[in-house]
Amino acid sequence: MIANEARLFLIALQFLTRIRITAIDPFPDDWLPRSSKYMPLVGALIGAVVGLLVIASFLFFPAPVPVVIGLAASLLLTGALHEDGLADTLDAFGGGGSRERCLEIMKDSRIGIYGALALIVVLALKAASLAAIDPISIARVLIAAYAGGRFAAVAAMTALPYAGGDNVKVSRAPALMTAKELGLALAFAVLAGFFALGMLVFVVATIAAVLAAAVIALIARKKIGGYTGDVLGAVEQIYEVTFIAVAAAMIAGPG
Repeated sequence: MIANEARLFLIALQFLTRIRITAIDPFPDDWLPRSSKYMPLVGALIGAVVGLLVIASFLFFPAPVPVVIGLAASLLLTGALHEDGLADTLDAFGGGGSRERCLEIMKDSRIGIYGALALIVVLALKAASLAAIDPISIARVLIAAYAGGRFAAVAAMTALPYAGGDNVKVSRAPALMTAKELGLALAFAVLAGFFALGMLVFVVATIAAVLAAAVIALIARKKIGGYTGDVLGAVEQIYEVTFIAVAAAMIAGPG
C-alpha cells in the first residue's frame, strides 16, 4: 500500500516537473486519476523550491531580479507545461470559431498572437505582484498558489468531460478520481495555503482565483465541450496568476 502510494506520488512528480524517475516507467493505465491526488502536494513542493531560490537570490541581487530568477527557475523545473497550455488555449479560443478549429489550433506547435500576449501578461503580472512583497512572503505566496493551481486543474479535469483527440498533453483518463482521492487533493491544497498564508489572505485570494479559473473552464465547456490538457494548463495558470496578484495586494496594500 505505502509503496504503491509512493509510486503514485513519484508519477505526479515526474509528470509535473522535468525530473525523470525511470524506476516508475511505464506508467499504469490509470496513472492520471490515481496520481492526481498528489499533484497539489507536488505544486506546493515546487513553490517551496522556487521560493527558497528567490530568498537566496536576494542575498546577491537587488529587487526585482530575484523574482525574475525565481520565475525562470519555475519554468525550467516544470518545463513550462502549464504555460504552454495557456498559450495554446488562448490561441484556440481567440482564433478558432468552430470546435474542430479550436482543437486543430491546440494541436499546432506554433504560437500565435493571443498565446504570446497571454504569456507576456501573465508572467508580467506575476513578476510585478511578487516584486511588491518581501522575500519570505514571496515564498509563502508561491507555495499556496502553486498548490492551489494544480488542484484547480485536477478539479477541472474531474468536473468537465474530455473534449480532445489523441494529440494532447493529457489523454482521456480511463477512470475517474474517487471522492476520497479528490478530497485528499483538496486537503493538500488547503493545508498548504492555510499554513503558508493564514486564513484571511488565503481565503480571499482563493475565492478570486477560483472564480477566474472557473471562467476559463466555462469558456472551454462552451467552445469545445470540455477539457483538454491545454485547457487544464490554462485553468492552472489563470488560477495561479489571480491568486498571486490578490495575495500580494493584500500583503503589500494598494499603491
